[in-house]
Amino acid sequence: MRANHTIFSFLLFLQLSVAQGQDTLSQSTTHHRPNPYRLSWKTDATLLGLVAVSGVSSLLLEQQVQPFTVNDLSRFDRSQVNAFDRSATYKWSPDAFRVSDQTLTANFVATGLIAVPTLFRDKNWATVPVMYIEVLALPTLIQQTVKNIVLRTRPYVYNPDAPLDPKLAPNGRQSFFSGHAGTAFASAVFASEMFRHFYPNSKLKPVVWVIMLGLASTTSLMRYEAGYHFPSDILVGAAFGSLAGWWIPKLHEVKKQKGISQRLTIQPWNNGSATGINARLLVFSR
Repeated sequence: MRANHTIFSFLLFLQLSVAQGQDTLSQSTTHHRPNPYRLSWKTDATLLGLVAVSGVSSLLLEQQVQPFTVNDLSRFDRSQVNAFDRSATYKWSPDAFRVSDQTLTANFVATGLIAVPTLFRDKNWATVPVMYIEVLALPTLIQQTVKNIVLRTRPYVYNPDAPLDPKLAPNGRQSFFSGHAGTAFASAVFASEMFRHFYPNSKLKPVVWVIMLGLASTTSLMRYEAGYHFPSDILVGAAFGSLAGWWIPKLHEVKKQKGISQRLTIQPWNNGSATGINARLLVFSR
């Protein structure tokens, strides 16, 4: 219950941050800043094609995964695990597992709070949703494909305190790398980059980064505490997800804004006791 209250407080604060970001932007210029992203048939066809190939590969490989048998479990000993990852074999927590799902969901909701106001900027309303689909689908399907190839045993299989049923499921052989960490960090970096580009003058950019990365880090930590992932699984997932969350918006970023003009005006002024010049930079859309 306390975790749910904390997550709700994070989301409420983020909603206020987005509203403040919009106020800051509206004060800095009369016109809305154009959408900093654009879809591209070439780029998005390639990305969505990669998503489709990864999805089919993952599905085919998934069907080949053979679960462990009871006899197989007798050969697993935590001393076989490298020293860096071994601590995970002592972990098992259904509560941590549930919290990892809750914080991941909160991550998605928080990204939505940031994304929804951007949909009404111009006619290219579909740009951000398509990008977010790519950001979520690419790490998810690629990591699932890798899991079904590597077949790394999950930490709880080494833990005698963990129940038998999950050890005998195919999921017990799908540890590397962490899909929760990958998806969480992809969403977090994407949301933070999106906020930075849509609200470049907002002082709350660091706050959004802290909230989003905090949710992603909590998700990842809970997967470790649940006994579902080794630290190395989580680090690789976080790195891969962060790369996807940064790289996909970068591919869609408009390098040079069209329809924006700047004009520098210089005027003399005199207040009766002093004389000088006043310079003003005007930004307007054409």
